[in-house]
Amino acid sequence: MKELQVDVAVIGGGTAGLGAYRAAKQSTPSVIMIESGAYGTTCARVGCMPSKLLIAAAEAVHHIEMAHGFGIHPQGETTINGREVMARVKRERDRFVGFVLEGVEAIPPQDKISGYARFIDDNTLQVDDHTRIQAKRIVIATGSRPSWPAPWNSLGDRLIINDDVFNWDDLPNSVAVFGPGVIGLELGQALHRLGVQVTMFGVGGAVGPLTDSTIRQYAEKTLNQEFYLDPDAKVEIMERRNDGVFIRYLDKQGQPQEFTVDYVLAATGRRPNVDNIGLENTSLQLDARGVPIADRLTMQTSVPHIFIAGDASNQLPLLHEASDQASIAGKNAGTYPAIEKGLRRSSISVVFSDPEIAMVGSTFRELSQKFGACGCFEIGEVSFENQGRSRVMLRNKGLLHVYGEQGTGRFLGAEMMGPNVEHIAHLLAWAHQQQMTISQMLDMPFYHPVIEEGLRTALRDLNTKLKLGAEEIARCQSCPGE
Repeated sequence: MKELQVDVAVIGGGTAGLGAYRAAKQSTPSVIMIESGAYGTTCARVGCMPSKLLIAAAEAVHHIEMAHGFGIHPQGETTINGREVMARVKRERDRFVGFVLEGVEAIPPQDKISGYARFIDDNTLQVDDHTRIQAKRIVIATGSRPSWPAPWNSLGDRLIINDDVFNWDDLPNSVAVFGPGVIGLELGQALHRLGVQVTMFGVGGAVGPLTDSTIRQYAEKTLNQEFYLDPDAKVEIMERRNDGVFIRYLDKQGQPQEFTVDYVLAATGRRPNVDNIGLENTSLQLDARGVPIADRLTMQTSVPHIFIAGDASNQLPLLHEASDQASIAGKNAGTYPAIEKGLRRSSISVVFSDPEIAMVGSTFRELSQKFGACGCFEIGEVSFENQGRSRVMLRNKGLLHVYGEQGTGRFLGAEMMGPNVEHIAHLLAWAHQQQMTISQMLDMPFYHPVIEEGLRTALRDLNTKLKLGAEEIARCQSCPGE
């Protein structure tokens, strides 16, 4: 058994682990990183990058299909070669992974340990049966993994997750997608546009991360114009039959429907990888899901010398959030006991569906819980169906809500679906982080003709509804919330 003593041990070699290692290394040379699997990060291997490659191929087909609306009629039938589509996805995916691996290879070999790490106590880690590490500080950056109901395991290799999609050599004929969240919507719509028969089911009515019921209902209606989506489905039977999966469900009219698909794609959420790392041997305080509780500004847990970052923290499972958390956790682990609060940026999330879905700042649900009882926030709205640039491009589908605070006029957040709203979301996230008011945002330049003019319309609508002044501020500050 090899024995090591180090200043900082980082468990995990993904986005958060690599970031934490580099941040800690700036303060002390005695840092090691422990990784049980392949390096390359979830984003590069099976997440954001390969999914965007699949989406890009789907968009190419969609543009051809929409050309007739401009009076352009491509000659002949459009042929989708699934093998060529997936070959490009994997080729480019491997290229992105290669960039990450180049960075990993630059790390000194003595700083990298392969194997599964488990806590023996608050300062001791056991890596498989070959290494025991005494660490003065520890960063947990173990990431997350897909989760699904246990009975689905009976589907065998007909049950897949997003990781499996990017290893396909060819496209299947049909897929049932369970979970209309970010992963389900992106992959489901892309596969549909690439000629795969897609049926999508959810539970509880959720569509993407949306919490504003008006935007959510608009999104459900819009997506249903392309493929079948029931966000609150009643599935009666789902069972393996030969090389397919038989499904019986009640449609939206309550009528039974039956079909068989090649695969069931489980996009039913992810769980932090903290259940098998020996947390029971520590004195860490855990939340209801068994995740160490941490200060979001320092990423410090209830055990002062243990920090957590990335998807393992069960905060926001997004790459840019993992990078920010990693920087904070790694820096504080490196300088401990000196601890500093790090920068946590305004929240921004994007679903790369078409139309895109995006959210910025506080959600409608959060604002309703905080201000709803007192009516201390207002909503500005714009539809993209008659917005100039959107109609020019034949992409005039979408609805945007912006939220503002009564009294101060401060911009609080937004939820939206619309053409290229990833760009609007960035503008709004910057405004939110700067704590701008709606009036200040309206003073910013808007070019013509651009989609962002729709945002100005929503801001104007919101501005007319806001009541400003000290009296209104005092009233809202006394609001008890829910």
